[in-house]
Parts: sequence; structure tokens; C-alpha cells
Amino acid sequence: MNFPIAQDSFELPRRDSSRDADIEMGMHQVDASDNLKGFLKKVDAIEGLIAKLTNLLNKLQTANEESKAVTKASSMKGEYLFILLSCVLLSAINFVLFAATVEQNLSNRQKPGCGKGSAVDRSREQTTGAVKKKLKERMDDFQTLREAIRQEYREVVERRVYTVTGNRPDEETIDDLIETGKSEQIFKDAIQQQGRGQILDTVAEIQERHDAVRDLERKLLELQQIFMDMAVLVEAQGDMINNIETHVSNATNHIQQGVSALQNAKKLQRNSRKWMCYAIIILLVIVVIIVVAVIQPWKKGA
Repeated sequence: MNFPIAQDSFELPRRDSSRDADIEMGMHQVDASDNLKGFLKKVDAIEGLIAKLTNLLNKLQTANEESKAVTKASSMKGEYLFILLSCVLLSAINFVLFAATVEQNLSNRQKPGCGKGSAVDRSREQTTGAVKKKLKERMDDFQTLREAIRQEYREVVERRVYTVTGNRPDEETIDDLIETGKSEQIFKDAIQQQGRGQILDTVAEIQERHDAVRDLERKLLELQQIFMDMAVLVEAQGDMINNIETHVSNATNHIQQGVSALQNAKKLQRNSRKWMCYAIIILLVIVVIIVVAVIQPWKKGA
């Protein structure tokens, strides 16, 4: 037995669509605003670390200038390494934070009011680009400093050799000193003429400077490698984001094309069924006419 169901008892109260849309839009705007505030706090933290990195770079440049007048290179070595280790640490933190920020830009586009091309998304992209530019500038600054330190080291070695021997060393001699740090053979004649004790301080200084500059270059190279890894990762993430967006766009197009093809197929199927019904009806009419013509029931009645 079937019981009639009252349709009215299951009807939901009608909602004001325009009012609901305004409320939803307002909620999205609030969410987007909060989302951007959280992002900007992270950017402020990164920029604070970049500022500290810049300050350490300035200290390193100052220490390098002071080292030119220092005869005991070991007195500068500890300060060099402390500053560089601090730079490496800050760069690593920047690396992690910035890479995470770039990665979050993609997932953030899935949130209401934050899709690609939205005001929030454009602001995030512009801010991320500005931070990336600052990091690249610091990378270039450290690279420039590394090259300057190496060139200045050559000049210091050349001056020390000239002061002791009275002869200006050629490029090959300077290169050998820079590569090995061993200078006793070069000062052999001076040692014989002036005594080993008088030359010992210069030999020790060159060796200390060699060790200090080697450590300095190694740390600067590590620092540069961190920046390069960061740049590569960020570019790779950018390419990945673009690829994902392209794939999503292509998939959306394919889905739309598939839906359109399915709708056309259904429409064609309906038309085919309609014409098939017409054909069957016409065929039945023809069969009836033929049967009636063959049987000729009007003659039997006569």
C-alpha cells in the first residue's frame, strides 16, 4: 500500500540568495584579509633575517678592511669565521622559510577569495618576488666580497714578499703562495742574509693569512651554494606551480569538452530514438495497409 507523502513537510525554508551571496562574499573578504596578514607576518620575519644578514655582511667587509693593517692574521681569523658561520645559519633559515612561503602560495589559491589572479594572490606574488630580489642581491654582494678578498689577499702577499726580499714577485710566485701557503723557499735568500728569526714573522703571517683566506673562501662558497640552492628550488617550485596550473587548466578544458561531447551524444541519442520511433510507426502503418490490402475484409462482408 502506498502512502502519499506531503511534499510541503520536506521543503526547506527559502533563502534570500542575494543576501546570502553578500554574507558569503563578506566572509571571503575577511578570510582573505586574515590570510594576507598571516602571510605578511612571515615575510616580515624573513626580511628581518635578511636585515641581520646584511648587517653581518657589513661587519665582514669592515673586518676585511681592518685585516689589511693587521700583521697577525690569526687575530682576524676567529672573527671572520664567527661572522661567516652566523651568515650561513641565517641563510639556511632564510632558505627554509622562503621556500616554505613560495610553496604555500600554491595551496593558498585553493582558499576562498584567494584564487589565482585575486587581490590576495597578486599581493603574495609581488611580495614574494620582492623578497626573492633582496635575497639575490645579498647573494651577489657575498660573491663580490669573496672575489674582493681573494684579490686583496694577492696584493697583501705581493707587498709582504716585496718588503722582505726587495723583489716584486711575479704572478706565478704569488699563485704558488696562495695555493700552498708555503713561503720559506721564496724567502730562502732573505733568510740567509737577514737571519731566520727576522723573516719568521713574515713567513708565519703569510701562512696564517693563507689559512684564514682559505677558510673564508670555503665558508663564502658554502654560503653562495646555499643561495644557489635556494634560487634553484624557488625556480623549480615556480615551474612546478606553473605546470600544475597548466595541467589543472588542461584537465578543466578536457572535462568541459567531455561534458559537451556527452551532452551532444545524449542529444544525438534522443534524436536517434525519436526518428527510430517515427520509422517504426511509419513501418507499422505500411504493414497495416499491406495486410488490409491483401485480406480485403470488405469483399468478405459482401
